[in-house]
Amino acid sequence: MKRQHPILLLLAAALLACPAMYGQFAATGTTTLSVTVGAEAALQVTTGTTTLAAAGTIFNPYLGTTNLVYKIRTTKSTGTGTITLKVTSDFSPAGGPSVATPPTAGDALTYTCTVAAPGTGCSGSITSSTAASTSVATFGAGASSANAGNAASTGWTLSNDPVYQTGAYSGVVTYTISAT
Repeated sequence: MKRQHPILLLLAAALLACPAMYGQFAATGTTTLSVTVGAEAALQVTTGTTTLAAAGTIFNPYLGTTNLVYKIRTTKSTGTGTITLKVTSDFSPAGGPSVATPPTAGDALTYTCTVAAPGTGCSGSITSSTAASTSVATFGAGASSANAGNAASTGWTLSNDPVYQTGAYSGVVTYTISAT
């Protein structure tokens, strides 16, 4: 009689005892899907260039509107979110309006906010800044926008100072959204 090697017998027994370990085929199979949904935020500035124009009588302020669409999801019980803006490039060339160093005391670039729920827009008129970000909207815990996004806008007012030299001036405003 031929003697079987004990290691081969042990290996064969292990393979028979644990078929799932070695990929057993069947007509069906399952898996468990797992996902962690976190806080997220994104925005789109839909007004590429916001033109400020004086309306009505002479030396009325320059007015304009910048439109946004935002998407947000904040943490269910403790989350928060914000939309802010900052003038990242002051008006140029020199001789016209300026956010950082207005030619006359009281000259200002201000804005108001309109924000669709679940956001809360800024309160009153806000003076824009080149030094710090200022508020456009705030969001509380469990805030979520529509999948297509929700609307927001800033309504701009720029002083119309007679000392501004004639010409075209432009500056850049950067919007930032965040969520926790």
